[in-house]
Amino acid sequence: MKELLYKLFIEETKDTKLQFFRYFFVGGFAAVVNIGLLFILTNFLHIHYLISNAVGFIGGLVTNYILSKKLIFKTEKSFNKIAEFVIYAIIGVVGLGLDTLFMHIFTETIGLYYMLSKIISTALVFIWNFTGRKLLYIIIEKIK
Repeated sequence: MKELLYKLFIEETKDTKLQFFRYFFVGGFAAVVNIGLLFILTNFLHIHYLISNAVGFIGGLVTNYILSKKLIFKTEKSFNKIAEFVIYAIIGVVGLGLDTLFMHIFTETIGLYYMLSKIISTALVFIWNFTGRKLLYIIIEKIK
């Protein structure tokens, strides 16, 4: 069992299916941070849900970056970490734009409760984020 867990979560891999599996768990944890901040800021601090969404998204982005670097997309230490994070953040900003757009459409146009809108939006943006980040690390490998 210990060997299986090591293979599933720790061992370095370039296998896209295994990376997606790991990203599902990392993304889930980052989503808890993201959605938790959205809920707390909106319900307890009475900040507009789209502003709370942006703050939560940034919290989730940082969480996702740190965990992804440890568990999914590992690069050599010699690669420029600032450049890597900037590109990662750009992918995240596009994701934030999509997330905000979906939140607005689902909440304001369709009339869903903002938390339900967030859950749907998170699922849709998940695919963009994984694909963008996977491509980032493919490009990094080619640059090295």
